[in-house]
Amino acid sequence: MKQLNLNKLQNSLRTKFLKSKVNLIAPETIFFSKDTKIGKNVTIEPYVVIGSKVKIGNNVTIKSFSHLENCKIENKVEVGPYARIRPGTTLKEGSKIGNFVEVKKSIIGKKSKVNHLTYIGDTLIGKSTNIGAGTITCNYDGIKKSKTRIKDNVFIGSNSSLVAPLTIGEKSIVGAGSVITKDVSKKSLALTRSQQLEIKNYKRKSQL
Repeated sequence: MKQLNLNKLQNSLRTKFLKSKVNLIAPETIFFSKDTKIGKNVTIEPYVVIGSKVKIGNNVTIKSFSHLENCKIENKVEVGPYARIRPGTTLKEGSKIGNFVEVKKSIIGKKSKVNHLTYIGDTLIGKSTNIGAGTITCNYDGIKKSKTRIKDNVFIGSNSSLVAPLTIGEKSIVGAGSVITKDVSKKSLALTRSQQLEIKNYKRKSQL
C-alpha cells in the first residue's frame, strides 16, 4: 500500500510539471519531492532524482543520472550527467556542473564551470572561474571542516588538491597536478610539482 501511495504521488507530481511545460524526457524515470519548485523552459533528462528543498530557475537543463537535494539552481544553469548537488549549494546564473562532479555546501559563481571528476565542498567560487578535471577541495582534516575561497576569473589546472583553509586570488592560475596549501595572490601562478626525471636508454633488470 505504501508503494502504491508513493507511485501515485510521483505520477501526480510528474503530471503537474508536464502541465506547467517542464520538458521531462522519460518522465516515469524522474523522481520529485512534494516541495520541488521548477521555473520555465526547463529540461530534465531520464533518471534524475530531486530530493527535498530544491528550487530550479528558468532555462535550466538537468542531465541524466543526477541527484539534487536542498539546493538552489539559478537561471541558465546546466547540471550533469552523473552530478550530485548536495545540501547548502547554490549554482549561480550561467554556471555549469558536469559529469561525475559532487558539490556540497558551496556557491558556484556566475558563468563558472566545474566540468568533470571533481569534489567541491565548503567553497565559495566567484564568477567566470574554471575548475579543471580531478580537482578536490580538501575541506576536512578529520576534526573540523574549513572553507576554500576561489575568486573571479581563476583557472584551476586538472588534478589539483586545494587544502583548506585557503583563498585563491582573482585572475590567478593553479598549475595542473598541484597541491596548494597556502593562499595565492591575485594575478599569480601557483604550482607544486616535482622535477621530472628521465634516464636515457634505460634497460629493465632481467628477472631472476
